[in-house]
Amino acid sequence: MKKIFIIVGTRPNFIKVAPLLIQLKNNKKYKTVLIHSGQHYDYYMSKVFFDELNINPPDHYLNIGSGSQGYQTAEIMKSIEVVLTENKPDLMIVVGDVNTTMAASIVAAKLYIKIAHIESGLRSYDKKMPEEINRIITDSISNYLFTHSRGADKNLISEGIPKDKIFFVGNIMIDTIINNLEKIQSREKYREFNLNRKDFILLTMHRPSNVDNEEVFRSIAGALEEIAKNMKIVFPIHPRTVKMAEKLNIKLSKIKNLKIINPLSYIDLLSMENDSRCIITDSGGIQEESTFLNVPCFTIRENTERPITIDIGSNILVGTKTKDIVSNVENCLNGNCKQGNIPELWDGSTSKRIIEVINHEI
Repeated sequence: MKKIFIIVGTRPNFIKVAPLLIQLKNNKKYKTVLIHSGQHYDYYMSKVFFDELNINPPDHYLNIGSGSQGYQTAEIMKSIEVVLTENKPDLMIVVGDVNTTMAASIVAAKLYIKIAHIESGLRSYDKKMPEEINRIITDSISNYLFTHSRGADKNLISEGIPKDKIFFVGNIMIDTIINNLEKIQSREKYREFNLNRKDFILLTMHRPSNVDNEEVFRSIAGALEEIAKNMKIVFPIHPRTVKMAEKLNIKLSKIKNLKIINPLSYIDLLSMENDSRCIITDSGGIQEESTFLNVPCFTIRENTERPITIDIGSNILVGTKTKDIVSNVENCLNGNCKQGNIPELWDGSTSKRIIEVINHEI
């Protein structure tokens, strides 16, 4: 029996591995071991997702916690090296673009353990983003690169990755949405906040490029103040955003019609996305979720590693300037919302295709 190790560390990782774990659960060819780095350690950033997605508790918990980029990466590398050396898996599966992903990949590569990277080939071409560095390094040392779009294939080929290492399988996050779609559509979480369906805007914001930069943060806050004059905004606030708002003395609570709430679980957040009029976000995952749900999305960033959500989906890249955010959102509120389509192979069968490749390759 061959051993497959899967490592996760953050909320998006949990969502991506859930359907894969379902596929592997009763597969007698493999012993599957789940490792949690502890990069996200807050309950609503971590444990609640295991509970909701019916993921068994991790076999190994590294308990890394918060810290700088260098600290987290180093601590994960030290801890995962012990686990991999003792267990010698046949395959290490990593997902996404967080510090956990890159750190585990580097250690596995140096131990001559084959690496499969799910969500390979995404590029923002902005190396100021820590995630971009993580993506490039992980892809460069992976043996099997699973992509969610044809554009990601092209990115990898342009970087010299051999075609026989690249497998276009679709978007595994969509598997999780489809597996939980009935719960998402029936949850009606908005009712708990005395809202009406399609009569509120959902906001998420946590990226350092937005909340650590005072000028940018104030520009976005200014846009929210203007938009909230016309429609209520619901903001499940990230711990990092709370911390930086206090540090920079940005009074989000003073914005009328901006309702700040605690972070939401996976199903609750998808429920709010599905029932919102539109979404304002800096999240990569929500760009994809909104595309599948066909909810207009306004991404408050200067670039995106997920251009397919713009080219085919319901996403619009609006930057971080007050006037640009306001004009785009108000255009939608006035009835001119962008309608998108679902990209190729975002069909709920990505995890099955990944297992087919693994069966053939290892």
